[in-house]
Amino acid sequence: MLKIHEIFYSLQGESTRVGLPTVFVRLTGCPLRCVYCDTAYAFQGGENMTTEQILEKVGACGTQYVTVTGGEPLAQKECIPLLAKLCDAGYSVSLETGGALDTSEVDPRVSVILDIKTPGSGEVRKNLWDNLARLKPADEVKFVLCDRADYDWAKQTLAEYGIAGKCAILFSPVHGQLPPADLADWILQDRLPVRMQLQLHKILWGDTPGK
Repeated sequence: MLKIHEIFYSLQGESTRVGLPTVFVRLTGCPLRCVYCDTAYAFQGGENMTTEQILEKVGACGTQYVTVTGGEPLAQKECIPLLAKLCDAGYSVSLETGGALDTSEVDPRVSVILDIKTPGSGEVRKNLWDNLARLKPADEVKFVLCDRADYDWAKQTLAEYGIAGKCAILFSPVHGQLPPADLADWILQDRLPVRMQLQLHKILWGDTPGK
């Protein structure tokens, strides 16, 4: 059984899969409290569902792409077998994780979207750096940036851990806080090998839950 806050069908708003019709399976709960969190509504509530019930709902949406997210999905131990069963069912599966929990047991067929917490998030001490050694070419590392200090920290982290060539690197401004044009200018000035991303779902629908 897993505690599921919502399962919904929408366009992927982030990652290199942005714009693709996707089923989102949002698990309840998270051990982190990032200052910019936009899914705090998923910290509590939801309903208990079996893996079979989840697969049935996912199948009813009729799309190839599935994103397991939260909250922090890896905070529920049954997330690991759920990911494997989604892969077994033929879906292209991505996992959105905050980077504070061990990813070593995640099925290798899953694309891990690893969100490295910056100083501005308030949770930088929670980063589990061992996860970087497990990155695969199909994985992605995301930095959500609050300000110029976060940007400089992320740039230094890329160099320190040598991760730029391992997988896609995403730099994302905190919506409504860091002007996207500022981040774009910094990336171009420094010629960073990263992909800048905006949250498509917020551009389209604002902060509407389930979108």
